[in-house]
Amino acid sequence: MDLGLDGSVALITGGSRGIGLATAACFAAEGCHLVISARNEAELHGAADKLREKARSVTTVAADVTVPEDADRLVRVAAHAHGGIDILINNVGGGGGGRRIVGSTDEEWRNTLEINLLQTVRMMRLASPHMANRGHAAIVNVSSISGWTPQLAGSGQYGAAKAALIFDTELWALDLWSQRIRVNTVSPGSILIEGNGWDRYRQGEPAGYADYVAGGFPMGRLGTGEEVADVIVFLASPRAHWINGRNIPVDGLEQPYPAPGRRPW
Repeated sequence: MDLGLDGSVALITGGSRGIGLATAACFAAEGCHLVISARNEAELHGAADKLREKARSVTTVAADVTVPEDADRLVRVAAHAHGGIDILINNVGGGGGGRRIVGSTDEEWRNTLEINLLQTVRMMRLASPHMANRGHAAIVNVSSISGWTPQLAGSGQYGAAKAALIFDTELWALDLWSQRIRVNTVSPGSILIEGNGWDRYRQGEPAGYADYVAGGFPMGRLGTGEEVADVIVFLASPRAHWINGRNIPVDGLEQPYPAPGRRPW
């Protein structure tokens, strides 16, 4: 299927590894111009070298999108390099704090909300003027099934922030449609990526990992970054033009196991 993305400009935050890099590679295969950002400049350049094999062009911007000045610089560089932005993928996120709400600190809440919600709102606010009325502009926010499944959330703060992101996506979709910008959310379940927590657990405790997967994953395995990327790129494409303000789980029907509120590490 031709997704109609050839020549589009895609800005991807957290694009140097994991789901972000897989998403960038998928856009590259569709013939897009890429702008990728990350905090680690060396990782960013390494990712860009791989992506240039297929992408129309790759621009890298070392930036921390939780810092307003960095986010503003990132958007300005992307818009200046290509005369506008067609696609924004808000992929940056992360856990913070503990599972128990009782005893949690204001700092834990502020940090987790900033990295999972506030920076995403900031990026949409900054990028949307450069995306308006370009024909098939789209924003995809990366949330998590933790946003509605407390038993699977890494922390209470993380789950609450991801739930807020899902809610906020629909509001942005309503507000931005007058500018012909669609906004959707993708919510991955547990994803196995080289070097992440699941990968460390798989290598360190293979028997425990196998038991956990057998009990919590009906399809018999965790997801991959590429499987999430495929959904993100489709949602960002003109082929998904009638999907707006929605949250799409990509989780293989993951179930809480072996007990509510428990992770194996």
